[in-house]
Amino acid sequence: MVEGIIYRYRCGIAWRDVPAEFGPWQTIWKRHRRYSGDGTWDSILAALLTVADTQGEVDWSVSVDSTVNRAHQHGTNLPRTTGGPLELHESVC
Repeated sequence: MVEGIIYRYRCGIAWRDVPAEFGPWQTIWKRHRRYSGDGTWDSILAALLTVADTQGEVDWSVSVDSTVNRAHQHGTNLPRTTGGPLELHESVC
């Protein structure tokens, strides 16, 4: 099951496209969902990081990205004032 979950993420495929040799895709998805909900993946990651850190295999340097994300012109909640007449269906508060 775990190998099927890893395969799915590594290949970037849909759950339905997981090869049959890993088992039914529904079972793989349910196991992944259960492990995500009960903290199993967090425990596995913590254990792997602890082992890797004690062996000096983890480089804890941090990289900061300064990319600016801009909203689309319609992504605002402010009203547009175009100079035209107000529509009749607008509610007045």
